[in-house]
Amino acid sequence: MSNAQAMPQLDTETGPVVAPCCPPLAERPFTAEEAETAAPMFKALGDPVRLRLFSAIASHEGGEACVCDISDVGVSQPTVSHHLKKLKETGLLTSQRRGTWVYYRVEPSVLAAMGQLIASPATA
Repeated sequence: MSNAQAMPQLDTETGPVVAPCCPPLAERPFTAEEAETAAPMFKALGDPVRLRLFSAIASHEGGEACVCDISDVGVSQPTVSHHLKKLKETGLLTSQRRGTWVYYRVEPSVLAAMGQLIASPATA
């Protein structure tokens, strides 16, 4: 299974752009391909440490956080780095090195795409 399907498409002028990979969960059953595309995101967020890191970054002032601000999640720094790498590989985070620190960001389009995936279909 390739993680490339779940990763954001990069636009050199505007940054990462994430489109919903699949229809909303409640709209219809996923095809096998759609499930393969969405599963890495759910798997990445299925780990409590990764979910805490993702939440800490998403809710941090300015929408980004230095690794120094989010590393207090009860595991060692190498483990934090491992989890952040997994979140980046699935396209849930982007990062930028500034001097000796790395800053992580959850792009608004990622949150929007996730919201659309788990949204209930409109009632008629």
